[in-house]
Amino acid sequence: MTIVYAILIFCLLIFVHEFGHFIVAKACGVKVNEFAIGMGPAFFKRQKGETTYSLRVFPIGGFCAMEGEDEDSDDPRAFNRQPAWQRALVLAAGSFMNLLTCVVLLIIIAFWAGQPTTTLDKITPGSPAEAAGLKAGDTVVAVDGKAIKEWNDIITDLNGEDEKKTVEITVKRDGKEMNFTCAPEYDKEQKRYMIGIQPVSEHHLFGSIGAGIRNTGQMTAMMVNVLRQLFTGEVSVKELSGPVGIVYAVNTTAKSGIMYVVYLTALLSLNLAIINMIPLPALDGGRLLFLLIRKITGKRVTDEMEGKIHFIGIMLLMLLMVYVTFNDVIRFILPIF
Repeated sequence: MTIVYAILIFCLLIFVHEFGHFIVAKACGVKVNEFAIGMGPAFFKRQKGETTYSLRVFPIGGFCAMEGEDEDSDDPRAFNRQPAWQRALVLAAGSFMNLLTCVVLLIIIAFWAGQPTTTLDKITPGSPAEAAGLKAGDTVVAVDGKAIKEWNDIITDLNGEDEKKTVEITVKRDGKEMNFTCAPEYDKEQKRYMIGIQPVSEHHLFGSIGAGIRNTGQMTAMMVNVLRQLFTGEVSVKELSGPVGIVYAVNTTAKSGIMYVVYLTALLSLNLAIINMIPLPALDGGRLLFLLIRKITGKRVTDEMEGKIHFIGIMLLMLLMVYVTFNDVIRFILPIF
């Protein structure tokens, strides 16, 4: 099942990314010669109109081959003949689709898990909350006199900058407000103070949409910070993972349940969106950078010259992939034997 999950994830993310390029290219009138999922020899091909649709042996890549993408072409519908703004839309569409996929998957997860409310569902036996007298069905309205609007407010107030030996919890019970004093306990696994309460969760579509968007934003900030640390040397290149590392991660998350696999897929989709927007040769971000340079400098950079630079970029990315895969084998495969 690990292999099945991994192949499905690879194919989904690649399809979504390349389909983004494909539909925007078609909408802009760009001639698409081939739309392929996978790399290597094709085991399935079908010609429809001017475009060949193919499936290839290795499910670790894919492409949307447009006329005049990496070479000079006199075809009026070639990519290199289109206005700069249309080319920019085509280039950015792949990452946008991966971003959208991440948002949709996180919305699904949020709806499945439900949104925590301020009403208590369970009280952990032997916890500070039970000792204080809190009960299931109580609705928390304030912590230390500070009004509570959502569940995260409770967590924030319990884990403020100042260490609190006791906190006053104000709840509404049977229409009346009541105060209880709790002594929070530090949980080493969660790395935060807790009093032993669990919230009632509600499954609302609109709330899930908001949660999915917020979680995508938080995940994006986290990834951008990691990239910054990678470029500054705070994080080693040895920490990067390729296909082998992803399969290992799929194996680990699959043991926890399907929703963990969905979350990993969202994480990888956003990762693909962000990485592709880095302004390096061969990546979509690099192509956008060249588009800007050529807009400023005119024809000093030819299509052929840009194509050669992107080819060099692809070779360097392949070398990086070999290096990352080698490290993954050492980290994840060799210890098994």
